[in-house]
Amino acid sequence: MKSAISRRYFLYASLGATLSQILGGCSNSATITQILFLENSIPVQLIKDFQKTLKSDNKTDFQPQNQFKQIFDSLTRWQQSKNEDKKTQGLIDKILNRPIIYPSVTSLGDFWLSDAIEQNLIKPLAINNLAGWQKLPKTWQQLVQRNQQGYLTQEGTIWGAPYRWGSTVIAYQSKKLEKLNITIKDWQDLWQPELRDRLSLLDSYREVIGLTLKKMGYSYNTQNINSISNLEKELLALHKQTKLYSSDRYLEPLVLGDTLVAVAWSSDILPILKQYPEIKFIIPPSGTSLWADIWVEPQISQVSNKDHNQALINSWIDFCWQSKAAQQISLFTSGISPITRSLKRSELSTDLQDNVFINSEVLYSEKSEFLLPLEPAINQQYRDLWLKIRQ
Repeated sequence: MKSAISRRYFLYASLGATLSQILGGCSNSATITQILFLENSIPVQLIKDFQKTLKSDNKTDFQPQNQFKQIFDSLTRWQQSKNEDKKTQGLIDKILNRPIIYPSVTSLGDFWLSDAIEQNLIKPLAINNLAGWQKLPKTWQQLVQRNQQGYLTQEGTIWGAPYRWGSTVIAYQSKKLEKLNITIKDWQDLWQPELRDRLSLLDSYREVIGLTLKKMGYSYNTQNINSISNLEKELLALHKQTKLYSSDRYLEPLVLGDTLVAVAWSSDILPILKQYPEIKFIIPPSGTSLWADIWVEPQISQVSNKDHNQALINSWIDFCWQSKAAQQISLFTSGISPITRSLKRSELSTDLQDNVFINSEVLYSEKSEFLLPLEPAINQQYRDLWLKIRQ
C-alpha cells in the first residue's frame, strides 16, 4: 500500500518533477517572481488561471515544496545569506549572467508562524493593498495579527494571508468497530477499554495533550496545565490505549486494521476516503484543533523592480481570495479556503454546498482552536508532561 500522506510531508510525486517547467519557466530578461508553495495545497489549474491574468513581461516561477520544514529551513538559510560575502555569493549566476532569484512569497503553516516572526525570517504584509482582506473572516484575520515575538495581539501587525485550512479529526475503521459494537462520537470515546492498544495518535505533544484537555473541558491552549490534577492520569490512560505515535505514517496501520482508530489531520484523511470507503471520520462535537496554510513574504525577496514585484505578490494573494479560486482550493485540495465561509450557499458549487467542513458549526465556534504559541515556561510544562507520559 502507499505510504500515508502527512500534512508536513506530502508524498504525491507527480506534480513536483514537472510543475516548475510547466507553470514557471526561467527567464533571464525579465523580473521573475518566484512563489514557493506547499505541494498539493494549490490546484495546478488555479496557477494557470492566475498566469493568464498577467502581462507578458510578468514572469512567475511556482515551486512546490514537500513539507513546511523544508520551507522554514529555506527561510532560515536565506536570512543567513545576508551575512555572506556578496562578492562570492551567486558567483556561478554572475558568470552565466543569470539573476539570483529569491522567492517573493511562500506558504507557511500557522504553527510555524511565531518562530518565523521571532527569528525575523518574514516581514509584515501591507494589507491596505490587499482588496480581499475584508472578505476574510475575523478568525483568520486574528490568527495572523501578532507582535514581534509571534504572539497574538489585537494591536499586532499582519504577518500573513491565510488561504487554506482544516482540522484534526477522529478517523476509524467503520466495519470493524461495528462488529465490536463500538461507536466513536467524541474524544472521550478514545478511552474505551475495548480500544486498548488499538489507537494511532499524532506524534505531537500539543495535539495529544490538547485533545485530552478538550475531553476534560479545557482549552487546547490552557496556560497552566500543572494545576490540572487529573490531566496526567488521563494521559497515562490514553497512552495505554495507543499502539503507535506518528505524524506521517499513522494511517497505514489504520487502513491495514492494525489499529481501529486514528487521530488525524483532515488533509491526510480526505485523500484516502475514496480508495478506502471503510474509513470514516468525525469532527468531535466538543471541539478540535485547527490548522491553516498562510502566504508570507520572506525578509529576503526579489529586490529588483521592487514596486512591480510587490504589485504581483498582492495580485496573487488577492487572486487566491476570489470566489472562483477559493472554491478551486476547496474542491481540488484536501483543505478549505476560509473565503467559503463568507459565500452564500447559492454562490457555492454544488459539490461544495454539503461539504462537512464548510457546514460544520463546531469548527467555526469557540470550541475549536488554533494551536497558539505558548510562553516558554508554559510550553516547557507541556514538553515535560509529554516526556513523562512517553517514558
